Parts: sequence; structure tokens; C-alpha cells
Amino acid sequence: MKIYLNGEFVDKQDAKVSVFDHGYLYGDGVFEGIRAYNGVIFRLDEHIDRLYYGAKAIMLDIPLSKEEMKAAVVETVRRNNLYDAYIRLVVSRGEGDLGLDPRKCPRPTIVIIADSIQLYPKELYEKGMKAMTTYMRRNSPAALDPQIKSLNYLNNILAKLEANRCGYAEAIFLNDRGYVAECTGDNIFIVKDGVLITPPVTIAALGGITRKTVIEIAEQIGIKVEEREFTLYNLYNADECFLTGTAAEAIPVVEIDGRVIGDGKPGPITKKILQEFAEIVDKKGTKVYE
Repeated sequence: MKIYLNGEFVDKQDAKVSVFDHGYLYGDGVFEGIRAYNGVIFRLDEHIDRLYYGAKAIMLDIPLSKEEMKAAVVETVRRNNLYDAYIRLVVSRGEGDLGLDPRKCPRPTIVIIADSIQLYPKELYEKGMKAMTTYMRRNSPAALDPQIKSLNYLNNILAKLEANRCGYAEAIFLNDRGYVAECTGDNIFIVKDGVLITPPVTIAALGGITRKTVIEIAEQIGIKVEEREFTLYNLYNADECFLTGTAAEAIPVVEIDGRVIGDGKPGPITKKILQEFAEIVDKKGTKVYE
């Protein structure tokens, strides 16, 4: 495995970052999870844009242009001779001292890893998963905006720990006002009376790349889409439910907090969107091999 580390490609055992890096000490940085399918990096431009938007929000100056960063991602996949891959792109504040002050970190650290990932068993994609709501609340935009894909994922991890303890594969966050926000690593959609509904990113949700793709697919095949707030009442009484994310892709949910969603099986709109999504993933992106 070859890993991109600050402009060089190094072996996995040599890919080391200083213990004084503020990404390690404080979770100060941003990252992206990106997928490649059949030699095509899915929506790389959108992922790079989101990375730079997040960096701007936390005043982190990335020392590469967007084009240089895209080239580094492509080359990382190429160096590892991968066609289907999960890519983790991390930009931390860089090495500093033990204080918080970002001014003590003169240069960010950039790491790109290309490997594989599988979050859920195949049968869950076919039969649907069971999920729960967590007692944790999603970070408020007034504190740490979830639209920033930062290295500080403790909010998500605590909710994931709760799901693990309770025997569920995924946990669903409410925001600080009691509206459904997102999951520990995925966006959430419901279907009600033929309308596809998802929370707006402004209520404490990440603007997911897969989320955006699903909205585009739905509109193209004539399904009405609404981005609006909804509560657990609406979630429990939905006709269908599914989650989306780069790592998870798109996965049906058939039970939440002991309530069966719809008829307890992946619904027709969910299955149609999942089918359409699978057909475009190696067509909308950046080719690794010419």
C-alpha cells in the first residue's frame, strides 16, 4: 500500500504523523471519504469542493490548489492499482505545540489513503436494517456546524457506541429542537405518499454527496423531493426509509425504535433509487486510468 503524505508516496509502515500534529491532539482539521467504482472516482470535484469549503470555515489554508489535490487523489488510487476503492483524504492543522493556537502550526498535514471498506453486511442492503434513535443530540450549528466535515467526530462516535451497546447497526440523531437530523455517518430519507423527504442541511446535517445524488436521481425519474423538517412521529409513520453515505452508499431501513417502517421491507421507491444509483456510480466522476 502506498500512502500520500505531504507530497510523497510512502509505504504504509512509513506513513507517520507527528504526535504534535493538532489533528491528533485536538481533532483540528477536515476530511473526505470518497469512493471509486470501476476505475472512476465518484464525484471527485464535489468532494474536493466540500473539503475546501470546510477548510475555509475553520480558517485552514490548504497548500495545494484544488486541481493539485484532485491529481494527488487520482495518483494515490493509481499507485495502488485499485479500481474499486474507498479513499480517505485528510487535511489537519499540522504540527504545532501543546497549546490550542493554530498560529503555532505553520503547515497543514495532508494524507490520502486508498483502500477498501464495508460498513454493513450484504443482507442488510437486500432486506433492510433496523436502527434506533440516540439520546445524544446532533451538534448544533451554533456550536460546531455539522456541515463542516471535521476531524472531531466524537459526537458521532458516542452515538455509535450507544447503537453498539443496544445491538443496532446505526443510530439516528435528532437536533437540539427535536427534529430528525441525520445518522452517525449517513443522511436519512423517508418516503410518504410518494414524496421523498430529507432534512435540510441547515438543521444540523452534512450536505452529503450521495444525498445530493439521490435527490438528483429522484427528480430525474419523476419523484417529488422535499427538503424539510420532520419529527420522530413522521419517521415512525413513513412508508419507506433509507440512509445514504459515501461509505454506506444507500441502504434501506425497515424498523426504527421497534416500529416497523411501512410493510417491513424495502419499498418500491427505495429499491428504484438504489437501482438507479448503482447504475451511475462509475459514470459520474473522474477516470483514474485512461
